[in-house]
Amino acid sequence: MPSLNIVLIQPQIPQNTGNIARTCAATGSRLHLVGPLGFSLDSAKLKRAGLDYWPYLDVTTYPDMEEFFSRCPGPCFFFTTKGRRVYTEVAYPPDAWLVFGREDAGLPEALLVRHPQACLRLPMLTGLRSLNLSNTVAVAAYEVLRQWGFPRLENQGRLTQYDWDAINEK
Repeated sequence: MPSLNIVLIQPQIPQNTGNIARTCAATGSRLHLVGPLGFSLDSAKLKRAGLDYWPYLDVTTYPDMEEFFSRCPGPCFFFTTKGRRVYTEVAYPPDAWLVFGREDAGLPEALLVRHPQACLRLPMLTGLRSLNLSNTVAVAAYEVLRQWGFPRLENQGRLTQYDWDAINEK
């Protein structure tokens, strides 16, 4: 079964990380937090944004990028507004690692220039800085999962007050 890894390099805003944690829990993705973090992991804002999803998370923390990259088997895909390829142009292999930078600075350019073909962007209008980090993670994660056929994810919802099958028979 493929495993999706979401990597946040030095995240600064606890609410974004909490939202991303919720996305990881809902999709069965692993969350990797690379320090230094701009907040404490016991932040109330982080916990509130992640709601009651924390018990469903597989989270690994690293003190810095050097430690993370020494332990990361890859393949890594670096999401950046500076990327020259669109994120949908890539066929993501099993056990992909999606790497995202700080909300205020993105990923270091020294890292990006070492991996030009792995630098990906979400298209957007010229002149705008970027999408919100948690939105970017969600878009990227769901593209990978779509390509993989949404493994382990429930593809059909259920009504709470009605029965879809009974409605369709009318």
